[in-house]
Amino acid sequence: MAEFDATPVKAALVEAGQEVEAFLGQALKGRHIPCELLTAMEYSLMAGGKRLRPVLCLTTSALFGLDQHDVMPFASALEFIHTYSLIHDDLPAMDDDDLRRGKPSNHKKFGEARAILAGDGLLTEAFTLMASVAGTIPAERIAPAIGEVAVAAGAAGMVGGQDLDMAYTGRDNVSLEDLRYMHSLKTGALITVSCVSGALLAGASPEEVERIRAYGKAIGAAFQIVDDILDEIGDEATLGKPVGSDQEQGKVTYPSLLGLDTSRELASKEVDTALEQLAPFSGPHADFLRGLAQYIIHRAW
Repeated sequence: MAEFDATPVKAALVEAGQEVEAFLGQALKGRHIPCELLTAMEYSLMAGGKRLRPVLCLTTSALFGLDQHDVMPFASALEFIHTYSLIHDDLPAMDDDDLRRGKPSNHKKFGEARAILAGDGLLTEAFTLMASVAGTIPAERIAPAIGEVAVAAGAAGMVGGQDLDMAYTGRDNVSLEDLRYMHSLKTGALITVSCVSGALLAGASPEEVERIRAYGKAIGAAFQIVDDILDEIGDEATLGKPVGSDQEQGKVTYPSLLGLDTSRELASKEVDTALEQLAPFSGPHADFLRGLAQYIIHRAW
């Protein structure tokens, strides 16, 4: 892998993530949510993380000239959806993980029933947040963006990917094509729509939106390949979740099919694709997106 200085990208990601974090800390205040349920929702929502999905939405909207402050509620809603998916993925009926972001999983802290409801609450509150940008962003841009998010988070996207993940667990006849498709839904769809929704909200042209979509698909694929690699070579303190859990659960991963070296090569090709899609764009926001793509695979070397 070519030499890459991740420091500027990491610093920019941290700075943008802190702005998202500040908004998330206030996002549920004043909502008429039962106290115990609110506590469970905020427990997972405020458990940390890079806030990658909101940052992607904020950056792609800014790339096309929209004020990030106007987009913040919509972008933060993507973190609500991501957090809900983590709560449900950790449940005993699914991935059965006891640790998330270095803390007990939601169901270990609050019980399975409340964890399910906390996830449900975050998912539906996300759409309230997305709709709240009406008045600052034209409605004809908001509706398509919400529609894209609904598809990406639903049965034809993330939910469908989780279903395939459970179906493939323990099987020894899962092909690379199967694996790529499953992860394009489970992980890739929400990452992709985080990019696309920002472009749509900013009024990007159809050609620009499709370039951003292709960028999102490529970094989503690279992100998942690297996640699989880190499950083998990472450490629990850094990742905030058990290492080696994929193998213990009988999950098919990129390294289990291809080996570590070929998996790294595949991730690099996805990043090359992402960078090609950004070729027409210039400025600090485009540069950040380029650096972010490279940073994703930098973690696996």
